Amino acid sequence: MASFNDTVIEKFRASKGVLGGHWEGKTTLLLHTLGRKSGKNFVNPLVAAPFNGSYIVCGSAGGAPGDPQWVANLEAVDGPVTVELGADTLKADHRVVRPGRDDDWDKLYGVWRAYWPDAADYETKTDRKFPVAVITVH
Repeated sequence: MASFNDTVIEKFRASKGVLGGHWEGKTTLLLHTLGRKSGKNFVNPLVAAPFNGSYIVCGSAGGAPGDPQWVANLEAVDGPVTVELGADTLKADHRVVRPGRDDDWDKLYGVWRAYWPDAADYETKTDRKFPVAVITVH
């Protein structure tokens, strides 16, 4: 997965955040997190559904059986994170929303699901319900 993500990150930066092909017309952001165990910096390209001045990203991992590591890394962060949105690198507040824990999960996941057509396919690959994160840039 790292090489795929590296390619997407390279294309994102070269095109100032405008991706074509499968991502045509969709907002994508690069989320920077610090590994909660390793202390390494990670960058993850994520489809970001615009919502009420923020963005919703989803920990679907393409329908993998477990959450992607960026979700737990994001939950471990106290304070803002860095995101790349278009040509800008910005600070952003964040909130991870989990099914069964947060009352607004259904609504927020529904927004992301409606925005990203592959979501329905991801759901067929696992029984897991995907956490989402609300990202609000400063």
